[in-house]
Amino acid sequence: MNTAATTGVPLLPATGAWQPGDPRGRRRWHSLDRPLALEAGGELPGVRLAFETWGRLAPDASNAVLVLHALTGDSHAAGPAGPGHPTAGWWDALIGPGRALDTDRWFVVAPNVLGGCQGSTGPSSYGPDGRRWGGSFPFLTQRDQVAAEAELADALGIGSWALVVGGSMGGMRALEWAVGRPERTRALLLLASPAAASAEQIAWAAVQSHAIRSDPHWRGGDYHDAGPGRGPHAGLGLARRLAHVTYRSEGELRSRFGRSSQNGEEPWRGGRYAVESYLDHHAAKLVRRFDAASYVVLTEAMNAHDIGRSRGGTAAALRRVTATTLVAGVDSDRLYPLPQQAELAAGIPHCDRPRIVESPYGHDGFLIETDQVASLVGELTA
Repeated sequence: MNTAATTGVPLLPATGAWQPGDPRGRRRWHSLDRPLALEAGGELPGVRLAFETWGRLAPDASNAVLVLHALTGDSHAAGPAGPGHPTAGWWDALIGPGRALDTDRWFVVAPNVLGGCQGSTGPSSYGPDGRRWGGSFPFLTQRDQVAAEAELADALGIGSWALVVGGSMGGMRALEWAVGRPERTRALLLLASPAAASAEQIAWAAVQSHAIRSDPHWRGGDYHDAGPGRGPHAGLGLARRLAHVTYRSEGELRSRFGRSSQNGEEPWRGGRYAVESYLDHHAAKLVRRFDAASYVVLTEAMNAHDIGRSRGGTAAALRRVTATTLVAGVDSDRLYPLPQQAELAAGIPHCDRPRIVESPYGHDGFLIETDQVASLVGELTA
């Protein structure tokens, strides 16, 4: 077995989650004053949400914008990397003075999702009994996550959002805000997101969850205090490799890597393909900053996404939306393809045709094509 002593490389902590005692960065926290009732039954006590804000809330609280992150995102939507924030803001080009979400005008709020691992309550957090939640963390849905975010909004004095925006998993929660709390959502931007998870999307996500659970260091989800090198890093890395293939387009991978080898050594002579090294790189990055159990919890919440559940079906649910809405998809997205955004645009009142983000990058285009996203934001905030 390789150890730090034999390799000279420090072993990774069992989890990449933010931990109490780590640098807090720009995070703030809100603790719910009562247990959170869960859609699947039961309740979750001791909930707290990490969040970040930019700008200043107007006296009448009319300028608040809610920005919701995707699966492996967090509250650090804008700003540089630094203590407490291993990566720069994932939508930094959109948020700040003079940008699409101009913080001289808007008060922007980005929470870390409930069940996440960058400061909000999740499997790596300590429960009321002083022990990690681990494998006993309950099943969550988007409705549970939005219920917690609504309590955060209440605590901040925000009765309604001028705009709610999210892509991918963040778009699922943005849609849940608009359907479940229409009176609190005045404008809505949905990016690369569906009304309900499809069979294929569930299948991709299930394979990723199985990869994590199959890791011998998974320990039923109770690995967080197992010590350096003893977390389910291999399983989480494999899940990330699988996911990343779905996040990018075939055309991009073909043009960028083709059949090229890494460092010029032919794979059939014992070398590796360059695209394999690329996937390894993204796996290693995620393992250092994320928690495997949060990945499972959030992936399963995404699989449960169905805006029409207990609301009379998708069409009836979408008719509840009163917000001025734009729906956009990425033309090369093979994970959440354009017909899903067309369904949303056709079913939501006050929404015209679906907009197309042109990108060679696949699903990740909603994060990469910031100029096009900025234009969409501008339409809703003019």
